[in-house]
Amino acid sequence: MTITQLHYVLAIAEHKNFTKAAEKCFVTQPTLSTQIQKLEDELDILIFDRSKKPIELTDVGKKIVQQAKNIVNESDRIQDIVDQQKGFIGGEFKLGIIPTIMPTLLPMFLKNFIKKYPKVKLKIEEHTTEEIITRIQDGHLDAAIAATPLEHENIKERVLYYEPFVGYIPEDHRLKDKKKLDVSDLDINDMLLLEDGHCFRDGVINLCKAFKSHEDDQFQLESGSIETLVKLSNEGLGMTLLPYLNTLDLNERMTGMLHHFNDPSPAREVSIIYHKSELKMQIIDALHNVISGIIRGAIAFQNVEIISPLPTK
Repeated sequence: MTITQLHYVLAIAEHKNFTKAAEKCFVTQPTLSTQIQKLEDELDILIFDRSKKPIELTDVGKKIVQQAKNIVNESDRIQDIVDQQKGFIGGEFKLGIIPTIMPTLLPMFLKNFIKKYPKVKLKIEEHTTEEIITRIQDGHLDAAIAATPLEHENIKERVLYYEPFVGYIPEDHRLKDKKKLDVSDLDINDMLLLEDGHCFRDGVINLCKAFKSHEDDQFQLESGSIETLVKLSNEGLGMTLLPYLNTLDLNERMTGMLHHFNDPSPAREVSIIYHKSELKMQIIDALHNVISGIIRGAIAFQNVEIISPLPTK
């Protein structure tokens, strides 16, 4: 049994297809098939049921895949130890970012990071928090940037910054004359929300403690992007809440529709998260230092109250 064979097993388990798995592993399909056959012969079991379309794991195959993930992670740790000992910060690094953070944060730190660490090959993917958790656990992401706390047993969190919420209120809204908002002013029934699946939506719902049924509303409006929420609010369809960094590029007219909160300002906690196995920590540390250093100058708020992205039970 070899580490290479286990890599092949994990690739087939992921793609459920020998040809696609071979492409991912940069080998020919016959080479991959031969190595899997050798492993099955050595163990005297079948890992994959080849009669099914797509290919499925056998019962014992499922257990082998779980153990293979642990073994491959531990083998990766050896190279990680060597890299850290040499002070090497480089190689491929897969970073996930949630949609409500990607557009504002990425332009702020990416250029500085790649200039400071030119040997790191960042592969950046946009995913929801739920997708990120799954991909970190499956080893498809090395780390991610998301709203926390997540309180997941297999994932560690390091806070990058606290980002206050800001009210974006159209001219005909009931709160348009309030210079400073209180949380008690908010009503979920005249609030534009992101569609389900976004942790920012969950944070807003948690913030609006008077969450009610929409059965008596004239309409219920949800969107997939913060930019769309702003446009809908401009049309007088309701107010919305924006993360502070989303307010920095608004034009003068739109800036006039911003309403900050009285202290303590409600805010979301944004962290870099990664698997508890702590692989590639030198790159995670580098990302943390670069991002937190840049954001420190952009967000001057100190007195904040963190709103959990987790839905209330």
